[in-house]
This record gives sequence, structure tokens and C-alpha cells, in this order.
Amino acid sequence: MTIKELKDVIEIKNGTVFIKDKKGLGNMMDSLIYDAVFESDNEKRAAFFIFIKEIAKACGAVPASIQGLYEEIGRIYPGFTVPAINIRGLTYDVARALFRKALEMNVGAFIFEIARSEIGYTKQRPLEYATVVLAAAVKEGFEGPVFIQGDHFQLVRKNYLNDPNAETNYVKGLIAEAIEAEFYNIDIDSSTLVDLERPAVSEQQRPNFENTALLSEQVRSLQPSGVDISIGGEIGEIGKKNSTPEEARAYLSGFKQAFKGTKGLSKLSVQTGTSHGGVVLPDGSVAKVKVDFDTLRVLSDLVRKEYGLSGCVQHGASTLPEEAFNMFPETGTSEVHLATGFQNMVYESTHLPAEFREEVYNFIRQEYAKERKEDQTEEQFIYSTRKKGFGHLKKKWWELPADVKEPIMKELEVKFELLFKKLRVTDTVDIVRRNVKPVVVRKEINVSLLGL
Repeated sequence: MTIKELKDVIEIKNGTVFIKDKKGLGNMMDSLIYDAVFESDNEKRAAFFIFIKEIAKACGAVPASIQGLYEEIGRIYPGFTVPAINIRGLTYDVARALFRKALEMNVGAFIFEIARSEIGYTKQRPLEYATVVLAAAVKEGFEGPVFIQGDHFQLVRKNYLNDPNAETNYVKGLIAEAIEAEFYNIDIDSSTLVDLERPAVSEQQRPNFENTALLSEQVRSLQPSGVDISIGGEIGEIGKKNSTPEEARAYLSGFKQAFKGTKGLSKLSVQTGTSHGGVVLPDGSVAKVKVDFDTLRVLSDLVRKEYGLSGCVQHGASTLPEEAFNMFPETGTSEVHLATGFQNMVYESTHLPAEFREEVYNFIRQEYAKERKEDQTEEQFIYSTRKKGFGHLKKKWWELPADVKEPIMKELEVKFELLFKKLRVTDTVDIVRRNVKPVVVRKEINVSLLGL
């Protein structure tokens, strides 16, 4: 794409983008975002990303906090559960598919997210992730608030015990980077620090709520004027024992005392029997997991009535059987996190060339051989590690031909439609727009660096 072609569809006046030809801009977005992601010069790449984000805002796709909606849900539960979707690979294509289905079904309540761990192995820093999502919105003509979330911004227990200051400062830095990239939804996870050896539940949760309060204060100190970032907390490390009302009260009451700020948490992640990615069996299939929906119902009701939160959050849900998803709205769950199931669909699609899949698997066998446990079968090792096949090979994934990617995206759209229906988020555009008023935060465009 040439600068002249770009100037035919947009104009920059006093640092602000104006759209001259929205349809023409949409036609250019594929090459514009590709050039940005794979620009070799770091400074120019960052400038590219900021530029594309400003284009998206001018088109009406605005990064936003879901706080207003969650405050409404805390007052009156509307009967739907918000899906939060982690995209590890083919991010532009998957985000486009998600926006297409959202537009078709009038869905306004859905979140794009990426976890601390995923940022590393998918090689998607916050600025890139936010930009790719917003580029997809422009391509599909989506207008309205776009919810982008930092998932599991976690204090890693081993790192924290070795050097608390270094680990805390790392997460503070990640929060700052994410907010600058316009992630206006952040989930803080210090549940890894819960000390079950202490006799009282309040003391067990103390390292958790004190660190959540500290990091929440960091979020509030950095949020732009007019934006109340939605902050999530967590009481039960996913994959461990199920959460209890006593733990929820100990954590939330402790947080309330420790937190020096105005608005606190909007939701609470709990453990109900799932694990991230599911439990893989020796033959590579995923074990059926039973979610403790009674725990979700009791705790969601508790945190809404006693603390004004939107409800509880379910992690590790994408590999659950389809019939389980009806239960999330019925139990008052406010948000559900979905990741591995979509990754599995991509890898296992008959449309993905077998030779390319094997190329990715061979890369994993070579690069991550040390991560294989002694008791793992080949199938278990590949299943648990193939999420790391996206980052290093990002360009090859991106450059898969349309006749490969398009049918895979059609398969994902069918899944998105099913989830939207079961989670009851169809026709949520109006309630989102009533409760969420996106604030356009202008970022400076480096016109000279981009040659504009």
C-alpha cells in the first residue's frame, strides 16, 4: 500500500484522523495491519499500531471499560453471561469472525482478552493485541465500545517468594503497558499467594487481598481521565480446590479495608472444578469435567448482594461440553473465559493442511522438549504445548491462504453463534450502550516517522 492510497481514504488534521472513505479504508485494512505487525523497526511498528488505533476510533470502534455494564449487573442481574475470549493465533482473522457474528446477532457484551502468560508465548504485546482487534473491527464495520482485557495479570508464586518487589514491579509494569495500549479491563490474580497453612481464612487470603489492593491502586492511578477501568479479583487458583463463601467474604472484606481508592472490584473469579485447557488423557482427548454450578450460584448471589459486584467469573470453560453453557446465565455467572477450545478447533480442523500442522508440531518437539514430563504420552505433550506454536510461527500462520483460513473461520463462527445463544448475549447492544459511554483517549500520531 502506498501513502497516496492511504491519503485517499483518510486525512490527518492537527493530529486527529478523519475518515474520507470508510469502505475504501476497510478494503486496505488487511495489508495495513499486516505491514504494521511485521514491521521490523520497533519504533516504526509502535507508531503504526497507534496510527491504526486512531483510525479505529475515528471509525467508531472505541476501546472501553465494561465497568458501567457490570455496575448495572450488580444492581439487577439481566440474565446473561459475558464471554471473554482469548485469541492466541490467527488473531486478526478470529477477531474478524467474532465481530461478524456479533454484528449478525446484535451482541454488544463480549470481551477480547489476553493473559500475562499468553503475551509471551504468542508474541503479542498489549499494543499489538489491541491494535489487531481494533483493525478487525474496522474491517468488519463494527461500531461501539470494544472491550479489551488483561487476563490473569498474575503474581507468579515462585517469583514472588524469591523476590516480592521484583515480581510486583513486573506486574505493575505490565499494567502500565496494558493501560497505555488501551486495555480498560484488567484482571488481577494474586490468588497464587493464598497461604492455606494459616489457621484463619482471613489470614489465608491476606496476601491475596493486600496485593490485589496494591495493584488495583496502580490501575486507578494510571487510568485516563473519564475512564473507570473494570478490575477483577480472584480467590481460588484455577485447577485447585473449589472456592467457598467464607473465602469470598474474607477476600472482599479484606480488600475493602486495604484498598485506598474509590471504585474497587467489578467481579470475582472463583474455582469450581475446571482447569485451564482442560485435563488431557493419554490418548490426547480431554476428560469430561463437572463444574460445581451450585458454587457459582451461591457465590455470584453473595458478591452481588453483599458487595455490589457483577457476580462471579468462570475460567477454563472452553473445553466444557456444549450443554454446560446454558448453566452460566442460570447461575448468575457474570463472565466466562474461553480460550483453549478455539485453539483446538483451529489445530484439529480438516481444513488446516496436515503438512503445516506437522511443521508446527515438529517445532514444538524441538523447542519445548525439556517441558515434556516423564509420564506424558506424545499426545498429551503436544496437546499441552501446542499453544506455543503460534508466536514464533506467527508470520506463517498469518500467511496461510484464504482457502485454508476462511473455512476454519466459518467453523469458529458456528461455535461463536452457539456460545452467544447459550450465554444469552444476543440483543445486548442496547443495554451495553445505555451503560457504557466510551471515552476517546487520543494518542499522538508520529506523522514524520510514518511518512504521512
